[in-house]
Amino acid sequence: MSWSSSDFRPSAKVFGENGVLEEQKSPKFKKRETEVYVGNLPLDISEEEIRCLLKDFSPLHVHRVQNGCKCFAFVDLGSMQKVALAIQALNGKLFRKRKLYVNSSNRSPKRTPDVTERPQELLISEKASAQGFAGTTACPQLTPKASGEPCETEKPKTSFFAVPMEMRGSFLVLLLRECFRDLGWLATIPSVSGEVGLLVTSTVPQTPFFWAMHITETLHRNMLALFSALAEAEEQQPYLHDSAVRRGARGLAEYHLGSHGPAWNRCWVLDRVDSWVVVMFVDFGRSATIPVQSLRALDSDDFWTIPPLTQPFMLEKGILSSNQVIHCILKGKITGALNLESHILKFEEFK
Repeated sequence: MSWSSSDFRPSAKVFGENGVLEEQKSPKFKKRETEVYVGNLPLDISEEEIRCLLKDFSPLHVHRVQNGCKCFAFVDLGSMQKVALAIQALNGKLFRKRKLYVNSSNRSPKRTPDVTERPQELLISEKASAQGFAGTTACPQLTPKASGEPCETEKPKTSFFAVPMEMRGSFLVLLLRECFRDLGWLATIPSVSGEVGLLVTSTVPQTPFFWAMHITETLHRNMLALFSALAEAEEQQPYLHDSAVRRGARGLAEYHLGSHGPAWNRCWVLDRVDSWVVVMFVDFGRSATIPVQSLRALDSDDFWTIPPLTQPFMLEKGILSSNQVIHCILKGKITGALNLESHILKFEEFK
């Protein structure tokens, strides 16, 4: 079987550039006393939405920061008393399906995943790790050194990357169970090893995480069967009724394959905002925002007998650039599974 990078050319969407936290002219001590740190925010949240979230505490200034797959903010509330009240009221609160981390700005919490909350499907062949992050891979620090810093800061730093939310076991098991019901095949993922070819479909900006298809004869057969079935059934599938378009619904939507044009693909509804819906294309590991009225029904389990064609990986060394690798096939070897996320395989590229 031969494969080329022209076989699939899904359009790439980048979440956005890294936020840069600038020093304020006001005294450092005063800034820390009156500001509150708000972490684990959705990537698409605006400063106005953050201000609305803390409206009960009369925020004076909001500084939103996006760093790769993380989004957080520093909000000036004007007094230490309001900071304490905001922490008491909002820390641990669910906001758009995310647990907020709220603290004083000089005590940003270190987050570690709660293994007890993770579904049993992803605990198979898994060894516990005290790190709680993808600490097996060390990558250069990407933040440029500001001029005038002491010489000792010029030493290379080590970055540890938290597993992106869309790749976390709790998220994926919820999605996979809703879509595929039977997750028996999931237990075989951690046992995959050796030399492989991966067709990259998506990357997470500024991290070593990416989505790819493991090129095998089985994948080839599954792709032919799945896409042929969807092409034949697409016109026969009714559009989803407006009331049925909600989080957790299975469906069929158009996925844009670059110069090849759109193709209908299986998807799962992540969220809905008015007349728009955010979906996850399970065979490409990509999310997209589409009109509600463009989503077709795909309830029959006959369409979900084939497991998802793509899965998450982590690069052992370095960081992938979406401009270089999306739509391309990487050759390398799988060296094992991530300690706390056994469905994510570690991949080392041949140079």
